[in-house]
Amino acid sequence: MAFRPFMLIFIALLLLTTTTTNGVFSFGEKELLSLKKLQFSLKSSKPSFCLSQKSRSENGATILEMRHRDYFSGLVTDWNQNHQIWLRADKTRVQSIQARIRNLVSGKTEAHSQTQIPITSGVNLHTLNYIVTVRLGGKNMTVIVDTGSDLTWVQCQPCKQCYNQPEPLFDPKISTSYHSIPCKSSTCQSLQYATGNLGICGADAAVCNYAVSYGDGSYTRGELGSERLILGTIPVENFVFGCGRNNRGLFGAASGLMGLGRSDLSLISQTSNTFGGVFSYCLPTTDVDSSGSLILGGDSSVYKNSTPFSYTRILPNPQLVTFYFLNLTGISIGGVATQSPSFGKAGILIDSGTVITRLPPSIYEAVKAEFLKQFSGYPSAPSFSILDTCFNLSTYDEVDIPTIKMQFEGDAELTVDVTGIVYFAKIDATQVCLALASLTYEDEIGIIGNYQQRNTRVIYDTKVSKLGFAKEVCTFS
Repeated sequence: MAFRPFMLIFIALLLLTTTTTNGVFSFGEKELLSLKKLQFSLKSSKPSFCLSQKSRSENGATILEMRHRDYFSGLVTDWNQNHQIWLRADKTRVQSIQARIRNLVSGKTEAHSQTQIPITSGVNLHTLNYIVTVRLGGKNMTVIVDTGSDLTWVQCQPCKQCYNQPEPLFDPKISTSYHSIPCKSSTCQSLQYATGNLGICGADAAVCNYAVSYGDGSYTRGELGSERLILGTIPVENFVFGCGRNNRGLFGAASGLMGLGRSDLSLISQTSNTFGGVFSYCLPTTDVDSSGSLILGGDSSVYKNSTPFSYTRILPNPQLVTFYFLNLTGISIGGVATQSPSFGKAGILIDSGTVITRLPPSIYEAVKAEFLKQFSGYPSAPSFSILDTCFNLSTYDEVDIPTIKMQFEGDAELTVDVTGIVYFAKIDATQVCLALASLTYEDEIGIIGNYQQRNTRVIYDTKVSKLGFAKEVCTFS
C-alpha cells in the first residue's frame, strides 16, 4: 500500500502522455500505428459522386470544406496500380519547380510557346490533392487548392478543347458580371510575374490571353477575365481569373485551380482588403470520409488546434517572391536530433500541391539513417518509385513509429502526423515506405509536401510574412 501514491502518479503521467486518435496511440517519442485499422479504413473507402462542399462564416472568417479529389471525381481506382503513376507525377512536379527556380534565379525568360514549367499545382496527380467549392458568376466551381500557384483558372465555354468534368463549364456569355481584361492593361502585364509567361495579345486588343504549361505536357490556355466570386458567403467583386478555352492533361474532375501564391493575381492578394492577407488550412487524410478546412481570415477563435501555434518567418527572396520559403534548422527522429551541414543554409519551400516532402541529400541520408536505427527489426521491402526505405509489415497488427519533427527558425516546429510518416505503397502492407524522398542534388530547393502537413493547422500571414503550425484533427464540422 505504501507504493500506491507512486502508482497513481505513474498512471496520471501515462494518461497525460498518451493520446489516441483513429487507431494511433502516442507514447512520448513514438506513435503506435494500428495497421489493421488503417488498412480497413483504406479498403472501406468508397468514391462519392460529386457533392458541393460546405462553407460557413464565423467571426468574420470564411471557412471552406476541403476534401481529397477522389471525393469529387467518383473515380474507382486500383490502389496498387495507381500509386506508381501518382508518385511519377509528383516527381515531374518537383522537377518543374526546380527548373523554374533556376530560370528565375538566372533571370531567364522564355516565350510562352517554349515554357514547360510555370509553377502550378499538382493537378497532374490523380488523387493526392485537395479541393474546395466556390461560386463564380453564380455557378459552383470545384477547384484544386495550391499554394505554389498564383493564377486561379476554370474551364470556360466556348471550349476548343476541354477535359471532362461533372460540373457545367463556366460560360461568360450568360454572366452579366463578367468582363474581359484588356491586353495592354497592367493586370495583363502582371501575368509574367504570376506565371512566368507574358500576356498574349491577339487580333482583339480588348482581350488578354494567357498560356500556362506543365512539366508533364498538360496545359491551360484562354483569356484573362474578371468576375464576381463568392467564397462561402463573402462576395469578391471583379476577381481576376483565367477563363480556360483550351485545357488538356491529368486535371481529374476539378473545374480548375485556386492559386494561393503571393503575386498580385493570387486569390490571397486580391482578397487582402477582406481577409487581411491571412489564410490557413488543415489537410485531412486520404480517407474519403475525411474532410478538412480552408479558412480565409485570421480570427484564431475559429481554429480547433490541440497544441499552441509556433511561428517562423517567411523568408524574403527578391527572385522568388511568389513562393513560401522557410528556414529549416533541424529534424528530429524519435526525439533524436539529426546532423547535417545543410540545416539553416537554404530555404525550404512549403507547398500544398507537392505530395511527398523532398530533402537535400545530406539531410535525407541523416534522417533515413536515424529512422532505420530506431525502426529496426522489421523485414525490408523493395523501393517504391521515389521512396527508397520500405518495409513488409503485413504480419503486424500494429507498429511503433518514431516521431518526426521539423524545426524552423524562431523555434517553430512541425510535428508530422503518423499518417504522414509512412506511405502504403500496397494496401496489404507488404510495402510500407518512409514517406520522405531525397532531391537529386544538394543545391536544389527542399519542399515540404502536403503528405507531411496532414492533421496540422498551417497559418499563412502574408502581411507580416510569418507562418505557423499547430496540431489539429482535421474536420470541417
